[in-house]
Amino acid sequence: MNIFPAQYSTLSAAALKDYLIETYHLDLSTTCRLLIRNVSDTYILENPSQKYIFKIYRNAHRKRNEIEAEVELLNILKTNGNSVSYPITDKEGKQIQQFNAIEGLRNGVLFSFAEGKVILDLEHQHLIQLGYDIAKLHQTTSSIKLNNPRPIFDFETTLFKPLKDLEPRFSEMKEEYEYLSNISEKVVKKFKEFDTSKFSYGYCHYDFFPKNFHFDEQGKITFFDFDFAGEGYLINDLMSFLNHYFFHQLNNLISKEQAEKDFDTFLNAYQQVRPLTDDELKAIPYLGITFHIFFLKFFYDNYDDWSNNFLTPRYTKHRVTLIKKWEEMYCNF
Repeated sequence: MNIFPAQYSTLSAAALKDYLIETYHLDLSTTCRLLIRNVSDTYILENPSQKYIFKIYRNAHRKRNEIEAEVELLNILKTNGNSVSYPITDKEGKQIQQFNAIEGLRNGVLFSFAEGKVILDLEHQHLIQLGYDIAKLHQTTSSIKLNNPRPIFDFETTLFKPLKDLEPRFSEMKEEYEYLSNISEKVVKKFKEFDTSKFSYGYCHYDFFPKNFHFDEQGKITFFDFDFAGEGYLINDLMSFLNHYFFHQLNNLISKEQAEKDFDTFLNAYQQVRPLTDDELKAIPYLGITFHIFFLKFFYDNYDDWSNNFLTPRYTKHRVTLIKKWEEMYCNF
């Protein structure tokens, strides 16, 4: 009997355990369990002395050459002394594994474990360390060119193409689509006021929420989850971190005054290592509009395989409302 094709399978944790123990010469007591089933699947491997993260990518989300670029970037960051969760090399010298899954070939990478934990309510010293470390990361990512391609974050990929692709999804939400079109035009027009020729450019993480870096007991930060890393203005990373305070305020977890104070502490620490132009500082909030439109398209692009059943017209309208709140909170058109 032929096996009917699938579009998204979940690889057996038990089978992966045996495979990875053999491939990486891990301790025989190592266990493996599925942590997250998402656009990529994440497993945790543990034994009495070590922990690892194994990530399985979907080909529809990350092509092989994009994964190779992510691995290349992380190797460079590690070599340059940046604290990141990095790819582990197997006994044959490989850092990417390939599996013939039901839906076709899937690629996977074993990563070092980021010691510590997520801290959502960041204190003064956390913010200073974070500012320093992201700036040092940018010192590396602004001075390299990878051999393999990563996404480019510009107005074409974060505004124009998303709006074109999303238009059919908004057939019954004309008012919301008109708002997104208008706000995008305002962002493009606003950027004409800035001297972008002096903006720092390089590889951005593009998802610097606290969920993507751990603090250990000594305050050391380890960055991880570079799935979205791509080329663009480096202030995109500062904007993505600003989103943490945006959502924290919406959830009544921090006051507006404290959020502004905390973000300023972070920015000041960052600029001790990498100064920003006045225009870069002014531009940060407007990139937040592009960020939210980009991810709205991402949700729709990955709707089917991600099984994100929350993506309903009601949810879409909620996301547009979030953009309106962002505009109200941070932008001055």
